[in-house]
Amino acid sequence: MLLKLLALAAFTGIAIAPSELPDLAIGATAPASDVKLKDVIGGERSLKDIAGENGLLVIFTGNVCPFVVGSAGSEGWQDRYGPLAAGCAAKQIGFALVNSNDAQREQGDGFPDMQRIYKEHHYGGSYLLDQGHLLADAFGARTTPHVFLFDKDLKLVYKGAIDDNVKSASDVKEPWLRNAITAMVAGHAPDPATTRNTGCSVKRTTVR
Repeated sequence: MLLKLLALAAFTGIAIAPSELPDLAIGATAPASDVKLKDVIGGERSLKDIAGENGLLVIFTGNVCPFVVGSAGSEGWQDRYGPLAAGCAAKQIGFALVNSNDAQREQGDGFPDMQRIYKEHHYGGSYLLDQGHLLADAFGARTTPHVFLFDKDLKLVYKGAIDDNVKSASDVKEPWLRNAITAMVAGHAPDPATTRNTGCSVKRTTVR
């Protein structure tokens, strides 16, 4: 039923208010994991296609958000994507970046922009175009970035932020996501399992 409602909203162009979005619980199965999305590396892939033997990392992101790309006095998180992708590959964890910013396709979040940014910043893994923000709505993704880490059974084990310092990677004191990945691969539950996601709002289609 949820996916039907989300698909209807995407088709009609009606935005879903943040209060109406689901709040994916720790232990929940990755939603919409069979949906095929266009990938900058070629073809279409679903989250199930991308998932590795030991799990799947999904990060909702964008190309213009200052929390991602940086601003005066802040690095932003995007240059941490490449090392995260490499670390996931080494641990047999699938890595997927997702761009759901439908309302900004003509302002820097279009597919050609995604292809360019992917190459310029050496992202690695997949970068998916979430047309109609179906995936973001199913996940309840609210910000760019917003992180969701799933285990080998595609059960959610961690969600929230990458770390505690968007301004500087060298000044990070709490690498929450990296710690969660390490714990998950070792067979332990990440602690904390949830942190506060910080970033720009996902730019969903507005009511016209």
